[in-house]
Formats: sequence, structure tokens, C-alpha cells
Amino acid sequence: MKIAVITDTNSGMTPSDAESHGIYLQPMPVIIDGKEYREGENLDDELFYSLLADGADIHTSQPSAGDVLDLWKDLLKDYDQIIHIPMSSGLSGTCQSAMLYAQEFDGCVHVVDNQRISVTQRQSALDAAAMVKAGMDGAAIKARLEETRFDSHIYITVDTLKYLKKGGRVTPAAAMIAGVLNIKPVLQIQGDKLDAFSKCRGIRHAKKIMTEAVAEGIENEFGGIAYTDAPGAWIGLAHTRNEEAAEAFRKETEASFPGFDVHVDRLPISIACHIGPGSLALTCTKVLPEGVQYNR
Repeated sequence: MKIAVITDTNSGMTPSDAESHGIYLQPMPVIIDGKEYREGENLDDELFYSLLADGADIHTSQPSAGDVLDLWKDLLKDYDQIIHIPMSSGLSGTCQSAMLYAQEFDGCVHVVDNQRISVTQRQSALDAAAMVKAGMDGAAIKARLEETRFDSHIYITVDTLKYLKKGGRVTPAAAMIAGVLNIKPVLQIQGDKLDAFSKCRGIRHAKKIMTEAVAEGIENEFGGIAYTDAPGAWIGLAHTRNEEAAEAFRKETEASFPGFDVHVDRLPISIACHIGPGSLALTCTKVLPEGVQYNR
């Protein structure tokens, strides 16, 4: 049985990254000053952050039904089944829409709601590709990914509260006080929720809190920190236009977790438009044994 794996650009995957892993990529629409762009096609980071800095009105949107259905129909000419992995259903309606569309495909399209985004969503796509390689069918892959949906954590610290304030997620007074006191909030994404996790004085403290949270998650939930022949978890870093700081944080993280290979990626535009440039994120995801050899 031939099975295609699809994810969207909320995974942080670029077209070349997806192609190298045999994964198909659905570009996500971004509406900027009323004009629709597509991430990874006619919208790259350079243009996006330039427009964001200029104060453009930016919001994300779902792919149209036509775009999704056209991709599925085209792939089903050559494949028997499709595994489609959109971003978390708790952060967008994209997943629910895809599930409705899939009802018309007689079980050939399996839409996975495993509530991931960014590096953790990327890992789900890699795991799905590995399970296809191992000979699992679409229903089994969907079930496996959904039963492990909560086996990941994302912690994000932002450089400025300007964009959270603009989106109504932080009051102007709180943003002003945080700026004066150099308070860096740490946010957490797990499953379908984006929540406040901690308030830190400065970026160094924020990185310490995120590192400790990841260590605790791996130790208590994902089989332990000790690295033997293979890791019990994947550790990832992501950022919004903060490459130099991300690389420095990668080195610090690998020193904190000896033996672990820390993957670094960009946070997708669907997150970046809400938090702005300069952010750092640290993630951990429990290893699925079916996917280990295909992770990187």
C-alpha cells in the first residue's frame, strides 16, 4: 500500500526540507493588509518581518477547501491513502475543516489531530513517514499519533510584549511594567492550549526556566534524561528571526543534555505574527520507536 504524508507550513518545514523526507507540504495562507500570501511560496521570512515591522495588519487563515481537495485528489492518483497532519485543532480550525473534507474520501484520507505545532508537528510528520516505511496502514498511523498527542511540550519566551499587547493577549499596563522591569514571560504550548508558564527577569533566567521545564518533562514523562544507545526524547529549538541567539542557546542546551542532538528551526509565521521577532522556544517530544531512524 502506498501512503502519502502531508503536513503544513505550521510545522516549520520548508519545501526543500519536506521534499528531502518524502513529505508533502501544504502552504498556509497569511493575510497581510487584505492581500493573501502563502507561506513558503510568495511569503518568506524576509518579507514577512519587514511588513510586520512596518505595522502591517497580519493574520493567518485556513487553506481553502479547493486547495486541500486538489492536493488530495492529485496525490490519490498515485497513492492508496493519505496521512494529513495539520496544526493543533486547539489553535486553528484547519484540522476540523480537513476532517470534514476527509469524510468524502471513503477512508482513504486520515486526518491526524495530535495537537502539535512547529518542531513537534514536524516530528509527527517524520514519525508518520517512518511508520509508512515500516508498513503500517493509515488507520494505525493515525491512531498511534493521536494516542501520543500529549507527549510533547513547547516553551516560548518573547523579546517584547508589543505583539501580544497588539493582539489583546496582554494589557497595555502589563506590557509597560514588563518592559520597565525586563520581565520575559515564558509561554507553554501543550496539546490545544497556549498558556502563561512563568515570568522571568531577563532572558538568561527565561532560558534557565525553559531548560529546567524540559528536563523535568523528559525525566518524569519521557523515560529519563540519561542518554544510552538512543534518546528517550527529541529536543528542539525554534525562534523568530533570532538565529544568533538560537545557535548560542543550542550550544547551551546540548551542554545541559549531553549526547542529545538539538534540532534548530524557525517558528512558523502563524506563531510569529502573534509574538514578533526575537523569541526563543525550547521543545521536547517523546521518541516513538517507529520513528527513531528517520528523525533527522
